[in-house]
Order: sequence, then C-alpha cells, then structure tokens
Amino acid sequence: MSAVEHLTGWCSLCAEQSFQIRVKKMQWILQDFEDTRKMAVALDRLDIPYTWHKVVPFIGELTPIPTINDPNAVVMFGSYTLWRYAQANDLKPGVFKIRPFVHEEPWHPFLLNGADALFLTLRDVPEQLPDDGSNWFLRPVEDSKEEPGNVKSTGEIIELANKVLALEEHEIPRGSLRHDTEMMFTKPVRIQKEWRLWVVKDEIVTFSLYKEGSRVVYRHEIDDDALEFAKMLVEANPDYAPAYVIDICRTEDGLKMLETNCINAAGFYEADLLKLVSSIDEFSGG
Repeated sequence: MSAVEHLTGWCSLCAEQSFQIRVKKMQWILQDFEDTRKMAVALDRLDIPYTWHKVVPFIGELTPIPTINDPNAVVMFGSYTLWRYAQANDLKPGVFKIRPFVHEEPWHPFLLNGADALFLTLRDVPEQLPDDGSNWFLRPVEDSKEEPGNVKSTGEIIELANKVLALEEHEIPRGSLRHDTEMMFTKPVRIQKEWRLWVVKDEIVTFSLYKEGSRVVYRHEIDDDALEFAKMLVEANPDYAPAYVIDICRTEDGLKMLETNCINAAGFYEADLLKLVSSIDEFSGG
C-alpha cells in the first residue's frame, strides 16, 4: 500500500469514527410527570428517542426495566429518587447530584438563607428550637426533597418533628424525613421576584420567572441585572456540578441567591426546553 493510499484509508476511518461520535445520542429515561411530558415534546421536536418508566415505591426499581444501550450515555428525569437507580446501575451522567449549597464558601456572601442559618437535626428540634410562636423558613440541608422549602411557625415545626420521632427508624419510608435529617432554619424575608436558571457545563442555558411577590407566575423572562448576578454566581463557583438549577431572588436589600436544586428533578416553569435538552444531550459526546 502506498503512503497516499494508507493516508486516504486512515482519513476515511477517522471520518467514520468522528461521524459515529457526532450521531451518538444520549439515552433519555423519563418518569411520567407533567413536567417530563413537556420535556418529551422538546425531545420529539429534536428527534431524540426516550422511554417512559414508573418507579416502584420503596424499592426504587423501574418498570418496565429499561434496556441500557450504553451506561455512559444515559440521563434520567423525574423524581429525585431516580439517583438511586442511576447509582446502582452505574449510569452516567444519570442524575446530576449536587453538594449542599450552604457548604459552598464562594456563595456565602450572596445567600439569602445560608451560612448564618440555624442548623438542627430533626431529633434536636423539640429541645433546641424555642416554641415562641415565631416563623421560620426551613428546608433540609441536603437536596433530598424530603421537605420542600417553606415557612412554618415554631409550633408547626415541633409538631412535624415529633411526628417523625414517634416512628422507629425502620418504619420511615425511604425519601422521607428521618431522625437525623439536618435542617436549616432562617428568618423569613419579603421577596419581590424569584427566578430559576438552568446551568449546564458552567453556562446558563435558559431561565424562568416563577414568582412575583406572593403570586406564582411562570414567564420566560429575567431582569438584566438578575441575569448578570446569576452569571457571577456561576463564575464564582466553577465546576460545582456538570448541570444544576440555581434559584435567585430580588429583595429590598438587592439580589440574593436562594438555593440550588438537582436539575433532573426540578420544575421547568417556562424554561426553553429545546435549549435545555440540546445542552444536556451534548454530554453523550464524552
């Protein structure tokens, strides 16, 4: 074989391999929810295949059992508990797990609720949280979805803790509050606007307004200074996670960071799902 023939054959092989890499698609596994149905519309428009599955309660298995083509090119959207299936079957990226945002020092100066919060495990609440009738914003430290962030009175919080503590550990369903669940408590703040932004590979790919004052409103919009603030947060803590959701808000004291959430289990509101799906599907390239 001449040098030219050898080079031509090598180039043809490289081109074929490159084409195979480009056309390779992420395998999408969806749990049937209202939000994932919206995602399915975007997947259809982009001609990306997906399959529907249910999660077996308390076990975490999927039905029907998915046929995995390549464990290194699978992504799952639905409930947060899907991470257990992804981990048990070594699926990547599977579910993009995140660290507790309150432990991320670069974000401490910008947090609305965080570094200066009161941290208690549920078992410590009845004795260490004064029952003085005041209100607290509370949420688990881990992004575990055991209890959504919300405002409760001290009496309601203590009642919640006592209900959990009345159960033996083995009686508590998986994914529920437990005796050792660490909670964070902060004083409620008046919020003017709240936005959610979707971050993939340290880039904001889409966003949505989801609350204006006390009204829930979903609009694909964001104030210019809020978008710049969010970009600054992402740049301040690079490589926090390959993909995640960040919530920010406007208060009387300016823009603040609310929290981060697992992108696989966060509500989409009015995000541009075509952009989001496209950016995540690119993970299949490596």
